[in-house]
Amino acid sequence: MPDANVRIPEEAKDRLAAIAAAEGLSLRAYLARLAETLLTPAERAERAAKALAVLTEWNGYAPTAAEEQDLDSELDRRLARAAGQ
Repeated sequence: MPDANVRIPEEAKDRLAAIAAAEGLSLRAYLARLAETLLTPAERAERAAKALAVLTEWNGYAPTAAEEQDLDSELDRRLARAAGQ
């Protein structure tokens, strides 16, 4: 597989290299492994749709857009409180 060049700030490269070294990996291997573990926006949307389908089938879960917004707002509020904001 051919390599690619990615331009990032030196500080970011140094940080990633230190993290990789702490895990016994080269920066190249660490970034390859990281890329394997992250989802693209399309993959996240697909998983969310599947999860919603499973919940709907299991217990009829089908929130309205307003209910989803209320739940998102509540989650944001709790996360902010937990983060000490």
